[in-house]
This record gives sequence, structure tokens and C-alpha cells, in this order.
Amino acid sequence: MTSAVLPRAGASVPVLDIGGTHVTAALVDPATGRPVPSSVLRRPLGSGAAADSILDTIALAALELPAEHRPCWGVAIPGPFDYDTGVGRFTGIGKFESLSGVDVGAGLRERLGHRAERLRFLNDADAFAIGEHHAGSAAGHERVVCLTLGTGVGSSFLRNGLPVHDDTQVPPDGHVHRLTVRDRPLEDLVSRRAIRAHYAGLDSLPKDRGLPDVHEIAALARGGNPAAREAFRYAFAGLGEVLAPWLVRFAATAVVVGGSMARSWDLIHPPLSAGLVGAGGIGVRVLPARQPAEAPLIGAAQWARDTAGTAP
Repeated sequence: MTSAVLPRAGASVPVLDIGGTHVTAALVDPATGRPVPSSVLRRPLGSGAAADSILDTIALAALELPAEHRPCWGVAIPGPFDYDTGVGRFTGIGKFESLSGVDVGAGLRERLGHRAERLRFLNDADAFAIGEHHAGSAAGHERVVCLTLGTGVGSSFLRNGLPVHDDTQVPPDGHVHRLTVRDRPLEDLVSRRAIRAHYAGLDSLPKDRGLPDVHEIAALARGGNPAAREAFRYAFAGLGEVLAPWLVRFAATAVVVGGSMARSWDLIHPPLSAGLVGAGGIGVRVLPARQPAEAPLIGAAQWARDTAGTAP
């Protein structure tokens, strides 16, 4: 049995932020609660690879960090995932399928050896929300909803800085992507594929031209293209309408928005706010994330520190 590692006083908290295309590893300074800039590294990750290949890639990124750190890691990873046991539940979502049923925690601990006594997993949207609550736009809000807009819609309902998953005041499991719009999944309205498809249906694209990605549609919208502007308006006004009743039920005072799409804040904020107000979400502030890149790392470190004494 590997003996426990006793970190020096004030040792950093090691964290991993695992996404569909990249893994980020970093050390978070417990005194400031922020990542040590020189420690942050981002490596490509193929979510369609075999399980051993994925785990090897994650572990190699982790092992690049300086060795003097605490033995309890914070690990942010998207769902579906059993965060208590560290077992993947990825089925039918197009990424990390090879990790379905795999004990990711055991696999990473084996690869990291004495440098990982415990791994504390949490949902990536929850990590982002906790990070924004500690050092970003969600700070000072007792009840706040945080959204990550990218390939789909990630979300976290925070009460006193902690995610709420099992409560009648929040959507199923505390995640808005489980909601429906006109009997269709929310991500049929708000997602990378949905915005691209809606734009394609509004604009007459040449047959020899590929479908533009969201950032290209955003550029067209800023240039006055009516179809591009309507694609954004339709998606985010609809998101506001769906979200508003849950904000009222949860008594949230703010919505904090991050993710890759949030870079188009000028196109997202007006329709999202209008949709919220039109559906009764009056008085809820709509704010851009203040720490869009660091928040998941900050949140994962906070999670590891708060739950360091628990198994596995």
C-alpha cells in the first residue's frame, strides 16, 4: 500500500478540468484561491479515444505539474458521471463513450501513484459556478444560477456557494439541459448545432459553402446579417423564457454566463434579458463571468479542500 503523502504547510491544491477536447491541469494557491499562473497547462484530449488512452492523456498532464502539492485533487468533468464513486456513465452523448462503466478514479490514482491519495470529482458546470462564487460575478449572491454556453448548455444552481441537485426548486438534477421547449429538449433550441441549424434555415447559403460555426455567425450578426441576428435572438430569448420560472422558484438574484459562446456577450445579453423579463424573471441580474477561464480550476480546488476528508 502506498503511504500517504504529507504536503508541506501551505502546499498548493492540484486540479484537473477535463473537457471534450482538452484537459487543463493546475496548482491552486490556498492563500489566494487562484491558480498559480506558471502551473497552468492545457493539453489536447480526444474524447473519442479508448479508455486507457484517455486516462493516460489526463494523467500525463497531471504529472507535468510540480510534485509538491496536496494529495487530494479536485477534478471537474462533464456528466453523465457518478461523482461520488468516480465511475463514468457516458452513454449516447457522443463523447467519452469508452469511459462508460469505467472507474476513472481508480484508473487515475493508479497512474498518478503517490501523488494522488484522493480524487474529488464534481460536474464541470458546478466547478465553474463555485469558482465564480468565490472569485467572480456570482460573489455575494446567496442564490445564483450559473450557465456555461458552448456545445450545449451547462448549468448550476448555487445556494450559499454549494450546488443544489435534489430539490423541487431546481430542474431535474439541478441542470437546465434536462428541460424541454415545446416538447423538445432545450438543446434543440440553445446549442452549437441548434444555432447553426436555425441560421441555415433562415439564410440562403450557396450549395458549395459549408455551414458557418457560431463565432462566424456572430461576426455576420455584428455586420448586420438579419438571419444571423435572428438566430441569436431566437436561441437566447427562448433560453430566458425557459429559465425564468426556475429563477423565480429558486429565488435567484443573478444569472452568471460563461462558456465559449459568452464571448458573443453583445449578442447574447439583450435577448436573454428580454426573454427573462418577458417570462416573469424581473429583478434578476444577467452578468458575464468574471473568471471564465480560471473559475473551473478555482471551483475544483475549493471542492477538494471542502471534501478532502471523505472517500474515495
